[in-house]
Amino acid sequence: MGAILRNPKCALFAICLLPLVRLVVLGAGSGLGANPIEFITHSTGTWTLVWLLVTLSVTPLRRLTGRAELIRYRRMLGLFAFFYACLHVITYLWLDQFFDLAAIAKDIVKRPFITFGFAAFVPFIPLAATSTHAMMRRLGRRWQRLHRLIYPMALLGVIHYLWLVKKDLTQPLIFGAVLVFLLALRLPWGLSALRAVSNRLLAISAQRAGRDAVSPGIHAIKQGGRFMRSK
Repeated sequence: MGAILRNPKCALFAICLLPLVRLVVLGAGSGLGANPIEFITHSTGTWTLVWLLVTLSVTPLRRLTGRAELIRYRRMLGLFAFFYACLHVITYLWLDQFFDLAAIAKDIVKRPFITFGFAAFVPFIPLAATSTHAMMRRLGRRWQRLHRLIYPMALLGVIHYLWLVKKDLTQPLIFGAVLVFLLALRLPWGLSALRAVSNRLLAISAQRAGRDAVSPGIHAIKQGGRFMRSK
């Protein structure tokens, strides 16, 4: 346990697994409610969007804080988003539709939120398959163009959630607002705002560091003055 806490990547891995552990614990204790399939479907779909948005937040945070090491966690977060998306889709295909391909095809055509859900999931497959360093080197500049699919994919996921919910739209609207904010930070004016805030934070940090460096000197001078007066 201590090793996990000392290693940020291991700690993040454990945190990302918590939603799955929660589902297993609730399932073992009959805590999934009156409709377990719906509970699992909604839970895995929600956590797919959560990890997808957290993945999209890594680059703005790196630019804001200047901590380049944050980029090391982006791939893990994206793969966990894909993992929960797979659980979400498998729950629908297996537990909800029992792999009835005719019924599934009819559902995709008939219900728009299912259509948008599958449209959001399909681009996830090549993104996950090309997430390795070897594929980055092999694809070169094409890798970056391919992985920009994450933006429309996230938008389709939010629309899927909006059309799924029939009454309280609060949660999908929050997801939508966060997504719009994260996408806006990638526009030129958003990048300028991030740069300005980052520079301001660096200036404040430098001022504090300067005060911390000066304070011991001032304290020493004061102590020296008291010593001389005592003499």
